[in-house]
Amino acid sequence: MSGKETRKPLARGLAALMGDAVAVPATPNAPGVQRLPVEMLEPSPFQPRQEMDETALQELADSIAQRGILQPLLVRPKPGVAGHYQIIAGERRWRASQRAKLHEVPVLVRDLSDADAMAAGLVENLQRENLNPVEEAEGYKRLTDEFKLSHDKLGEAVGKSRSHITNVMRLLSLPPQVQWLLRDGEISTGHAKALMAHPDPVKAANDVVKRGLSVRQTEALVKNLGQSIAPKETTRAPRPTGDNAEIAALADSLSEKLGLKVEVKFNGQGGALILHYSDLDQLDTVLALLNN
Repeated sequence: MSGKETRKPLARGLAALMGDAVAVPATPNAPGVQRLPVEMLEPSPFQPRQEMDETALQELADSIAQRGILQPLLVRPKPGVAGHYQIIAGERRWRASQRAKLHEVPVLVRDLSDADAMAAGLVENLQRENLNPVEEAEGYKRLTDEFKLSHDKLGEAVGKSRSHITNVMRLLSLPPQVQWLLRDGEISTGHAKALMAHPDPVKAANDVVKRGLSVRQTEALVKNLGQSIAPKETTRAPRPTGDNAEIAALADSLSEKLGLKVEVKFNGQGGALILHYSDLDQLDTVLALLNN
């Protein structure tokens, strides 16, 4: 699949794809909806969700048993296998329907390419907020890799801000052990963001879980660690006097306001202002302040 061919489906708009394919058939009796035996359907290979909550699935099954399926599934013909279909959106409804002993389910069949099927499945889950943070990050990564999108363009496609896309995808930089704690709900996204600045995030994450630390406490844990190792870096120079003292005071004032280490260098006529940041979250904060 060439880059041009890959980008074309998204170029015409994921919102349009989802609107045409999912939002229009809001009821099982909508035009174009048909009923298919559950055994003719199977999960999509592009399903981003790796785990399903058993309690929520049973609750959905109980609801379907009483009221039926209120919205049809989106499926496509299985490539190379006549009479079988892959579920693009609605796998939970399909699984719950089997628990509810239904033999048929309402579906809308769309002849989608692999690229469209992947995009539709990911966006449907992202818009419904059915994914855990790591699955969401992996979904964004698949879309950016497949369609060569910037975070701005991806944000427009899925209805999220650029900073949200960037911050969520940053979770994939954490070690797998920490990502699993996040998948399982042992730690929150706030915990995970704080742990990115820790030199040993796995050990710190286990400590957070064991002690039941809040996000604020986790941030303090990382911050205090940084303070404890700071004196080892360099020997503090004598406090400057005169003009240099004013410059140092200005640097201290800026550092306090920005929450970053600030250096002001002056050579008598001009100089440089240097801001030190430890992670991209801090950089985003500074850029937001500068843009106000």
